[in-house]
Amino acid sequence: MARVHICRLLCIALLASTAADALGQPASSMTVSGVYALTFNLSILSTLPTGTTVTCRARIAPNPGELDLGNPRLVAVQVETAAGVAAVNGSTVTCATEIPFSWTVMSAQGGVVLSYEIDAVSSAGLAPLLLRSSARQGIGAAFPPAGETTSLSFNITF
Repeated sequence: MARVHICRLLCIALLASTAADALGQPASSMTVSGVYALTFNLSILSTLPTGTTVTCRARIAPNPGELDLGNPRLVAVQVETAAGVAAVNGSTVTCATEIPFSWTVMSAQGGVVLSYEIDAVSSAGLAPLLLRSSARQGIGAAFPPAGETTSLSFNITF
């Protein structure tokens, strides 16, 4: 009986030692880069005043589970943003923007998390006036092939 307990204790100690060694060693990482070309197709439900401008803003960040946390310079620089502007012309608006990126991640499998905000602003008065706004967060997308562009299109009723 004592021999069985000693064997178990030795196995547990060996496993704990192996786990501690693995935690102390840096994990391998890889660099991913490319461009997301984003197009926002807006269907306007009701008329907007002449001179209304639509601004589309988007941001991407690597999936948090895929970051190389062992590289401290990357922790503060993970979000990439871009904006586009379009004029309202009838009942539809197309606003486009591109977001280039280059990050060090643990794996390319996690992809990115995307969020966007669309604002319609009128400049007809003394001060700009926000007429409509639409936003969405937490949209998952795969990384584009290395150094290439991935096009994403969003159809939004506005």
